[in-house]
Amino acid sequence: MGGGFIEGRWVTGLGAPFAVENPSTGAVVTSVTGMSLEQIGDAIRAARHAFDAATWTDLPFGTRAEIVRRYVAALETRADKIIDLIALETGCPRFTSSMRSQVQTPLAQAHQIIDLAQSLPDYEDNPLPIGERVNLMNQPYQSLRHYTPVGVVAAIAAYNFPFLTALWKVIPALITGNTVVLRPSPLTPLSAAVFGEAAEEAGLPPGVLNLVLEGGTEGGQLLTTHADVDMVAFTGSTSVGVQVMQQAAATMKRLQLELGGKSAQIFLPDAIDKVVPVMVGACTAHAGQGCALGTRIFVPEADKPAILEKIRTAFAAIRIGGADDPSTQLGPVISAAQRARCEHFVALAVEKGGVVVTGGRRPEVPGEGFFFEPTVLDLPDNSNPAAQEEIFGPVLCIIGYRELAHAVQMANDSRYGLSGYVFGADRRKALEVGLRIKSGTVNVNGAMMSSYVSAGGQRMSGVGRERGIEGIRLYQQLTCINMGA
Repeated sequence: MGGGFIEGRWVTGLGAPFAVENPSTGAVVTSVTGMSLEQIGDAIRAARHAFDAATWTDLPFGTRAEIVRRYVAALETRADKIIDLIALETGCPRFTSSMRSQVQTPLAQAHQIIDLAQSLPDYEDNPLPIGERVNLMNQPYQSLRHYTPVGVVAAIAAYNFPFLTALWKVIPALITGNTVVLRPSPLTPLSAAVFGEAAEEAGLPPGVLNLVLEGGTEGGQLLTTHADVDMVAFTGSTSVGVQVMQQAAATMKRLQLELGGKSAQIFLPDAIDKVVPVMVGACTAHAGQGCALGTRIFVPEADKPAILEKIRTAFAAIRIGGADDPSTQLGPVISAAQRARCEHFVALAVEKGGVVVTGGRRPEVPGEGFFFEPTVLDLPDNSNPAAQEEIFGPVLCIIGYRELAHAVQMANDSRYGLSGYVFGADRRKALEVGLRIKSGTVNVNGAMMSSYVSAGGQRMSGVGRERGIEGIRLYQQLTCINMGA
């Protein structure tokens, strides 16, 4: 495998080869021939030409929606293939809810994104007060908001949910009339091929959807700096997101950045029975490799000793294994480097006063692959490095609070602001606490991932939002049209 999909054609890569590993075994699956920088430039030019020709943009919305639905249907026929490839290249256990979130959930949401986009008007009336609808010269005025496509979108997906993070960019971009250059993570390039295959099958016009593969970062830098790219949609780490923002600044590109998180979960005193099962779920969800997972757990100080005992028992029963084992609850992290990151932060947490409640090491069985034990750290306070930095692995922190105001203060003591969680039998009190959390999303007694509800970060967790009305409008330019008599 190698190369990419440019202007409706598969091209052979002329760049450097790079290896793709199976996290479940640590073995190299295949070598992928990357694209040269010139070829990635060709993909950008193809997208630019397709947009400027306006054959896609000027299609009636209903016609474009019909083609995009064919595109989604072509992806749906490849669902089993996508599952196989994601299990192979990410290590996500195929028989878990995490795999459903990888494939079936985004495929269902794709149709909903199209439905929502079709419900939004191209023109909206500005809410002028009656006194401004007639000026001093007795002339009537009308003011409208007009929505048009942004242009060429560089969609840069993440390795943890490669299909989902790509689809959440590609579908809203296409349905609103943009053209796309998709770049998957070099760690997980295999599943991205289906985007080109589906474009062929659905009859997307040449240049509307382009796919580029590379093992390094030069192509990504070109996508974020090239003058012919109008928007960058990126999912990944905060450190890389900062670079993307800096690189895009010179040409004032539209940005959608979904970055890191260190989300808090606050358990009210009347909800401590939920702590352990919620922690098991957060830890085993794709081995903790989710930016919105609640990895900082705040519980009443008086209840913490009893909770820690239950954690030891529950976490000891978690079954670690490869992606293809039906009994696996916790799979591997993506790479040896990511496993080393988990080890580093566990050691640093202990050095700064934390205690390993359970886990904290590489498991003896299975011996191969990039596995790390499900780990809980008992931290003395929220200033511990393990509570401040995103680890991106099966490592959770539990911290005691004196009163709810103290819990809220610690929850907000973070440079991140992607998600947050509150659990309480007293729903009114739980909502009151949730309203005080500074985060792009707050979940009270349950989470939601819907095409009709947007998500996005505050502070160092990103800019812009995905899904929902905001996630569709982000791919459109706004022009205000003011008309007099």
